[in-house]
Amino acid sequence: MPELPEVETVMRGLASVLEGGRIRKVEQRRPDLRFPLPERFAARLSGRRIERMGRRAKYILAHLDGDEVLAMHLGMTGRFTITPPRVKAKTPGDVVRVAGGDPRHDHVVFHMASGAIVTFNDARRFGYMDLIPSAGLESHKHFAGLGPEPLSNAFNAETLAEAANGRKVDLKALLLDQRVVAGLGNIYVVEALFRVGLKPSAPASRLADRRGRPAPKTQALVAAIRDILNEAIAAGGSSLRDYRHTDGELGYFQKAHQVYDRAGEPCLRQGCGGVIRRTVQAGRSSFHCPRCQR
Repeated sequence: MPELPEVETVMRGLASVLEGGRIRKVEQRRPDLRFPLPERFAARLSGRRIERMGRRAKYILAHLDGDEVLAMHLGMTGRFTITPPRVKAKTPGDVVRVAGGDPRHDHVVFHMASGAIVTFNDARRFGYMDLIPSAGLESHKHFAGLGPEPLSNAFNAETLAEAANGRKVDLKALLLDQRVVAGLGNIYVVEALFRVGLKPSAPASRLADRRGRPAPKTQALVAAIRDILNEAIAAGGSSLRDYRHTDGELGYFQKAHQVYDRAGEPCLRQGCGGVIRRTVQAGRSSFHCPRCQR
């Protein structure tokens, strides 16, 4: 499933053609994705202006005029592709595919007043879309209880230590808990833990001292999470399996992975000499160096 850097990259690609634009019409080619689409979905979006684009956790947000937000989740195989205005469709409603998946899975098509066409393709239909009043966004079922954004000032050593204090879970489980920090996923958690020399299966309570204050490595972990996310966003995310940019290009951060998907390969930390090991935590692959991560 795409993680925060991949979702951020897709959002920025969409912003280049959607932000400030007006939706001329919407083609809704099926009644549902993972969940039923909102009632009168296409009609409610047609003619609306997209005032700004944003992201919350792994959701792409299109803030519309009329104080509504179109919230979009990519799921596992969802992707957006953009047909620029200069590329002409053969017939009305026929999408010229610049890049993307099988056109049989084109489920929602946004026709912009500029002439651009934005297509949502999702082979497995685990993605979803919803229309939410702006004033009720944070209390909506999709967003209620989400923790702070990892790139915001609200996520810091103090809040992480508070969340970890007394918890009987491992470090990886804590960081994947969306109530603790929103948007982190498997790849970037194991990469951040490697950078600070912490084992994914180590107890999360290690992040807090006896008084509940940040332990010595907690600040370093927060900094590592931010650094890795920013580096991944700059690289366009990690392209694994189905993820692509809106222009069909791959992300390149997977080339910078230090431990993820490197089982059996030598540790890249200078002077370590360890070999990366794969384990399974809560049904998901985890990677670490048993020599330099404790």
